[in-house]
Amino acid sequence: MASLTKPWLVLLLAMGCTFLVAAHGGSGNPTAGFEKVKLTAGDFQVQSPFNVPERQRFQYRNGVRTFWVHRNDKPFNTATHTNPRSEVRLRGHDYSSGVWQFEGYGYVPSGTSGASVMQIHNQEGAAHSTVLMLHVYDGVLRFYSGTVVEPDIYNRWFRLNVVHDVRASTVAVYVDDKHKFGTSVTPSESYYFKFGVYMQHHDQSSCMESRWSNVTLYTKH
Repeated sequence: MASLTKPWLVLLLAMGCTFLVAAHGGSGNPTAGFEKVKLTAGDFQVQSPFNVPERQRFQYRNGVRTFWVHRNDKPFNTATHTNPRSEVRLRGHDYSSGVWQFEGYGYVPSGTSGASVMQIHNQEGAAHSTVLMLHVYDGVLRFYSGTVVEPDIYNRWFRLNVVHDVRASTVAVYVDDKHKFGTSVTPSESYYFKFGVYMQHHDQSSCMESRWSNVTLYTKH
Protein backbone atom coordinates (compact mmCIF):
# COMPACT_ATOMS: atom_id res chain seq x y z
CA MET A 1 0.00 0.00 0.00
CA ALA A 2 1.23 3.49 -0.80
CA SER A 3 2.21 5.52 2.25
CA LEU A 4 -0.45 7.80 3.70
CA THR A 5 0.16 11.53 3.73
CA LYS A 6 0.65 13.45 6.97
CA PRO A 7 -2.86 15.00 6.88
CA TRP A 8 -4.28 11.48 6.75
CA LEU A 9 -2.22 10.41 9.72
CA VAL A 10 -3.41 13.40 11.72
CA LEU A 11 -7.04 12.78 10.77
CA LEU A 12 -7.00 9.09 11.58
CA LEU A 13 -5.25 9.57 14.89
CA ALA A 14 -7.67 12.33 15.86
CA MET A 15 -10.62 10.07 15.12
CA GLY A 16 -9.18 7.20 17.15
CA CYS A 17 -9.39 4.82 14.20
CA THR A 18 -7.71 1.45 13.81
CA PHE A 19 -7.51 1.80 10.04
CA LEU A 20 -3.71 1.89 9.81
CA VAL A 21 -3.45 -1.54 11.43
CA ALA A 22 -6.18 -3.03 9.24
CA ALA A 23 -4.73 -1.65 6.02
CA HIS A 24 -1.34 -3.33 6.20
CA GLY A 25 -0.95 -6.66 4.46
CA GLY A 26 -3.19 -5.71 1.52
CA SER A 27 -2.69 -6.99 -2.00
CA GLY A 28 -1.44 -3.74 -3.52
CA ASN A 29 -2.66 -0.26 -4.27
CA PRO A 30 -5.63 -0.36 -6.69
CA THR A 31 -5.01 3.28 -7.73
CA ALA A 32 -1.59 2.47 -9.25
CA GLY A 33 -1.50 3.67 -12.85
CA PHE A 34 -4.53 5.94 -12.44
CA GLU A 35 -4.64 9.73 -12.65
CA LYS A 36 -6.28 11.62 -9.79
CA VAL A 37 -9.31 13.73 -10.72
CA LYS A 38 -9.46 17.21 -9.21
CA LEU A 39 -12.57 17.61 -7.07
CA THR A 40 -13.93 20.86 -5.64
CA ALA A 41 -16.40 21.43 -2.80
CA GLY A 42 -19.11 22.17 -5.36
CA ASP A 43 -18.77 18.69 -6.86
CA PHE A 44 -20.23 17.16 -3.67
CA GLN A 45 -23.97 17.66 -4.14
CA VAL A 46 -25.94 16.59 -1.07
CA GLN A 47 -29.36 14.97 -1.51
CA SER A 48 -31.39 14.66 1.70
CA PRO A 49 -35.07 14.50 2.76
CA PHE A 50 -36.86 17.58 1.47
CA ASN A 51 -38.96 18.19 4.59
CA VAL A 52 -36.13 18.68 7.11
CA PRO A 53 -33.09 20.99 7.05
CA GLU A 54 -30.04 19.38 5.44
CA ARG A 55 -28.05 19.75 8.68
CA GLN A 56 -30.46 17.29 10.36
CA ARG A 57 -29.38 14.50 7.99
CA PHE A 58 -25.87 15.50 6.91
CA GLN A 59 -22.78 16.88 8.63
CA TYR A 60 -19.34 17.78 7.30
CA ARG A 61 -16.81 18.25 10.08
CA ASN A 62 -13.03 17.76 10.33
CA GLY A 63 -12.91 16.22 6.87
CA VAL A 64 -15.60 13.62 7.60
CA ARG A 65 -18.99 13.59 5.88
CA THR A 66 -21.65 11.93 8.04
CA PHE A 67 -24.97 10.88 6.52
CA TRP A 68 -28.05 9.50 8.25
CA VAL A 69 -31.74 8.94 7.50
CA HIS A 70 -34.72 7.57 9.37
CA ARG A 71 -36.91 4.83 7.96
CA ASN A 72 -39.95 7.15 7.74
CA ASP A 73 -38.15 10.11 6.14
CA LYS A 74 -39.37 11.75 2.92
CA PRO A 75 -37.59 11.50 -0.48
CA PHE A 76 -35.02 14.12 -1.46
CA ASN A 77 -37.55 16.11 -3.51
CA THR A 78 -41.30 16.30 -4.08
CA ALA A 79 -41.12 14.96 -7.64
CA THR A 80 -39.82 11.50 -6.75
CA HIS A 81 -41.26 8.54 -4.89
CA THR A 82 -37.87 6.98 -4.16
CA ASN A 83 -36.84 5.86 -0.69
CA PRO A 84 -35.27 8.18 1.90
CA ARG A 85 -31.64 9.08 1.34
CA SER A 86 -28.83 11.26 2.59
CA GLU A 87 -26.18 11.02 -0.10
CA VAL A 88 -23.64 12.90 -2.15
CA ARG A 89 -23.95 12.82 -5.89
CA LEU A 90 -20.53 13.56 -7.37
CA ARG A 91 -21.43 15.96 -10.14
CA GLY A 92 -19.39 17.44 -12.94
CA HIS A 93 -17.60 14.14 -13.49
CA ASP A 94 -20.13 11.98 -15.29
CA TYR A 95 -18.34 9.63 -17.66
CA SER A 96 -19.06 7.42 -20.65
CA SER A 97 -15.65 5.94 -21.53
CA GLY A 98 -12.35 4.94 -20.01
CA VAL A 99 -11.69 3.34 -16.63
CA TRP A 100 -12.91 5.22 -13.56
CA GLN A 101 -12.29 4.59 -9.90
CA PHE A 102 -14.01 5.73 -6.71
CA GLU A 103 -11.98 5.76 -3.51
CA GLY A 104 -13.21 6.61 -0.04
CA TYR A 105 -12.54 5.78 3.58
CA GLY A 106 -15.85 4.65 5.03
CA TYR A 107 -17.34 3.79 8.40
CA VAL A 108 -20.70 2.12 9.09
CA PRO A 109 -21.81 2.08 12.75
CA SER A 110 -23.41 -1.04 14.17
CA GLY A 111 -27.18 -1.13 13.83
CA THR A 112 -27.30 0.29 10.31
CA SER A 113 -29.10 -2.15 8.00
CA GLY A 114 -31.02 -2.08 4.73
CA ALA A 115 -29.09 0.80 3.16
CA SER A 116 -26.92 1.40 0.13
CA VAL A 117 -23.70 3.18 1.09
CA MET A 118 -22.12 3.56 -2.36
CA GLN A 119 -23.32 3.24 -5.95
CA ILE A 120 -22.49 3.75 -9.61
CA HIS A 121 -25.56 5.38 -11.10
CA ASN A 122 -26.59 5.36 -14.74
CA GLN A 123 -27.76 8.45 -16.60
CA GLU A 124 -31.21 9.74 -15.74
CA GLY A 125 -33.97 7.82 -17.50
CA ALA A 126 -31.92 4.67 -18.09
CA ALA A 127 -33.71 1.31 -18.08
CA HIS A 128 -31.66 0.34 -15.02
CA SER A 129 -30.82 3.00 -12.43
CA THR A 130 -27.46 1.58 -11.40
CA VAL A 131 -24.72 -0.85 -12.42
CA LEU A 132 -23.45 -1.25 -8.86
CA MET A 133 -24.83 -0.72 -5.38
CA LEU A 134 -23.14 -1.74 -2.15
CA HIS A 135 -25.73 -2.50 0.53
CA VAL A 136 -25.24 -3.09 4.24
CA TYR A 137 -27.39 -5.72 5.96
CA ASP A 138 -26.67 -6.61 9.59
CA GLY A 139 -22.97 -5.81 9.34
CA VAL A 140 -22.38 -7.43 5.94
CA LEU A 141 -21.46 -5.41 2.84
CA ARG A 142 -23.13 -6.93 -0.24
CA PHE A 143 -23.40 -6.40 -3.99
CA TYR A 144 -27.02 -5.25 -3.98
CA SER A 145 -28.78 -7.80 -1.74
CA GLY A 146 -26.71 -10.73 -2.97
CA THR A 147 -23.02 -11.60 -3.04
CA VAL A 148 -21.01 -10.86 0.11
CA VAL A 149 -18.28 -8.30 -0.54
CA GLU A 150 -17.09 -7.87 3.06
CA PRO A 151 -18.52 -9.96 5.92
CA ASP A 152 -17.68 -7.63 8.82
CA ILE A 153 -18.08 -3.95 8.00
CA TYR A 154 -19.35 -2.46 11.28
CA ASN A 155 -17.49 -0.03 13.55
CA ARG A 156 -14.21 0.25 11.66
CA TRP A 157 -12.71 2.51 9.06
CA PHE A 158 -12.14 0.76 5.75
CA ARG A 159 -10.65 1.83 2.44
CA LEU A 160 -13.10 1.24 -0.40
CA ASN A 161 -12.03 1.29 -4.05
CA VAL A 162 -14.48 0.61 -6.87
CA VAL A 163 -13.13 0.33 -10.42
CA HIS A 164 -15.43 0.62 -13.44
CA ASP A 165 -14.03 -0.32 -16.88
CA VAL A 166 -16.61 1.14 -19.25
CA ARG A 167 -15.42 -0.59 -22.42
CA ALA A 168 -15.18 -4.00 -20.75
CA SER A 169 -18.45 -3.41 -18.83
CA THR A 170 -16.91 -4.68 -15.59
CA VAL A 171 -16.71 -3.45 -12.02
CA ALA A 172 -14.27 -4.52 -9.31
CA VAL A 173 -14.47 -3.79 -5.59
CA TYR A 174 -11.48 -3.59 -3.22
CA VAL A 175 -11.71 -3.35 0.56
CA ASP A 176 -8.51 -2.39 2.39
CA ASP A 177 -6.51 -2.93 -0.82
CA LYS A 178 -7.79 -6.49 -1.31
CA HIS A 179 -9.86 -7.47 -4.33
CA LYS A 180 -13.18 -8.66 -2.89
CA PHE A 181 -15.62 -8.73 -5.80
CA GLY A 182 -15.88 -8.39 -9.57
CA THR A 183 -18.62 -8.81 -12.15
CA SER A 184 -19.81 -7.86 -15.61
CA VAL A 185 -22.45 -5.12 -15.76
CA THR A 186 -25.05 -3.91 -18.24
CA PRO A 187 -23.73 -0.99 -20.32
CA SER A 188 -25.37 2.44 -20.18
CA GLU A 189 -24.90 5.80 -21.89
CA SER A 190 -23.14 7.48 -18.96
CA TYR A 191 -22.45 7.06 -15.26
CA TYR A 192 -21.73 8.89 -12.02
CA PHE A 193 -20.81 8.01 -8.42
CA LYS A 194 -22.84 8.41 -5.21
CA PHE A 195 -22.13 7.65 -1.56
CA GLY A 196 -23.88 8.08 1.79
CA VAL A 197 -27.02 6.18 2.86
CA TYR A 198 -30.02 5.30 0.68
CA MET A 199 -32.69 3.10 2.26
CA GLN A 200 -33.44 -0.17 0.48
CA HIS A 201 -36.56 -2.35 0.43
CA HIS A 202 -36.00 -4.87 3.22
CA ASP A 203 -34.30 -5.36 6.59
CA GLN A 204 -34.07 -1.63 7.24
CA SER A 205 -33.04 -0.32 10.63
CA SER A 206 -34.96 2.61 12.08
CA CYS A 207 -31.92 4.84 11.51
CA MET A 208 -29.20 4.30 8.89
CA GLU A 209 -25.79 5.99 8.94
CA SER A 210 -22.44 6.03 7.16
CA ARG A 211 -19.38 8.27 7.38
CA TRP A 212 -16.88 9.08 4.64
CA SER A 213 -13.54 10.82 4.37
CA ASN A 214 -10.98 11.52 1.64
CA VAL A 215 -13.32 10.63 -1.19
CA THR A 216 -11.34 10.76 -4.43
CA LEU A 217 -11.89 9.89 -8.08
CA TYR A 218 -9.28 8.45 -10.44
CA THR A 219 -9.32 7.70 -14.14
CA LYS A 220 -7.26 6.33 -16.99
CA HIS A 221 -7.97 6.14 -20.69
